[in-house]
Amino acid sequence: MRIKQLSGIKHFVSLVLFLFIVNNSIAQEVYDLSRCIKTGLERNFSLLVARNNEEIATNNFTRGNAGMLPVISSTNRFGGTLNTTNQNYNDGSKVALNDIHNNSGSLGVDLGMTIFKGFQVKTTYQKLKEQKELEGFNTQMSVENLVSLIVSQYNYYIQQLILNDNLAYAVSLSRERVRIDRQRYLLGGASKLELLQSIVYLNSDSSRFAHQNEVLRTSQIRLNELMAADDLGENIKLKDTLIQLDQKLLYDDLLQQTLQNNTSLRIAAKNQVITELDSKIIKSRSYPYLTMSSGYGYSYNRYGSGSLGNQNVHGLNYGLTLGIGIFDGFNQKRLKSNALVEIQSKKIQYKEVEQEVKADLLTIYFAYENNLRLLKLEEQNLSVARENLEIALERYKLGSLAGLELREVQKSLLDAEERLVSVQYQTKIAEISLFQISGRIMEYI
Repeated sequence: MRIKQLSGIKHFVSLVLFLFIVNNSIAQEVYDLSRCIKTGLERNFSLLVARNNEEIATNNFTRGNAGMLPVISSTNRFGGTLNTTNQNYNDGSKVALNDIHNNSGSLGVDLGMTIFKGFQVKTTYQKLKEQKELEGFNTQMSVENLVSLIVSQYNYYIQQLILNDNLAYAVSLSRERVRIDRQRYLLGGASKLELLQSIVYLNSDSSRFAHQNEVLRTSQIRLNELMAADDLGENIKLKDTLIQLDQKLLYDDLLQQTLQNNTSLRIAAKNQVITELDSKIIKSRSYPYLTMSSGYGYSYNRYGSGSLGNQNVHGLNYGLTLGIGIFDGFNQKRLKSNALVEIQSKKIQYKEVEQEVKADLLTIYFAYENNLRLLKLEEQNLSVARENLEIALERYKLGSLAGLELREVQKSLLDAEERLVSVQYQTKIAEISLFQISGRIMEYI
């Protein structure tokens, strides 16, 4: 009976543990790269601000803001006076009027419109359009930067997961070595010094594993921050367990795509266009301008004294105004000269940005190719290190290999694993940079 009770308790505990594990698995969110990017694009705070700036520029792009539409305004007034008047005439007579109340009221509707202003209105409208597109490119730049950060952090998290697994395996190997040395010590086949040294190695690996857990947790929090998660400490699970690499990128294709699609180049080109429009606006001030105005007014007055009791006046007014600036202290000439210099500066800045982009592309692609070569070398090293460890473990169990030599073999394997995942991550970073600089970063979604 006692055995049956213990068996029942054992099954019950196993069931509870199973349900607990299942619930945790269900509660833990699983994210692939596309989901991480989409979540960040929807919720990231910096990107929301950039989109608000783009919305403001879109709202500013109107014909009314450019001055193409008429302006209609209405002015209405009602008021009065309450006066006391004392008049003394030369013949000695006097007149006193008390509490004279006069009322007046007026209303009017005015219309004004610019008919011609030296093409300034049309040019201003074009400038507002270019500014709207410029803010669109700035938003696109923010989007590309965010996607680049998320992809980089996503793969960094994978790197830390792989390192975490490698260190966990190193701890298990050290624990197995302690078990072997303890049995040898108890059987008299090994000294206590060897057992203590094994324990030191185990503690060292355990400490390193604990530190890696901290790094892993930090990388997870950083990924949640980029996605603007409500709970930054949310324990997310990644769908990918390996760093996926694109090893078929070609420099000539990337260069062509960069010159066509690079956002920094587009922003520089757009700034150049806006500067040229500013120059046209300045030149348009030298032209004559023609404006039209019209309105309708009504006024009413009531008098508290005198022979006239009240009067009202209403009617239409209209007019055309033709004007031209004759002399402004040579300021117009100065502004034109400065505008031409500014255009030259924007052209130089575009060439500078183009040169920087080409240099970055060439530098990053060289690193990309070099890392691909290193990747093949490190994969071979890891294969040899694993085989070497298997042989070393068998020899150590048979007592034909010293503990220090086993430790060196174990360390060589761990170093090979770290170098491989490091090269994989560096290759991925180069790939991400190449995708971003060539305008292909959104392909990760």
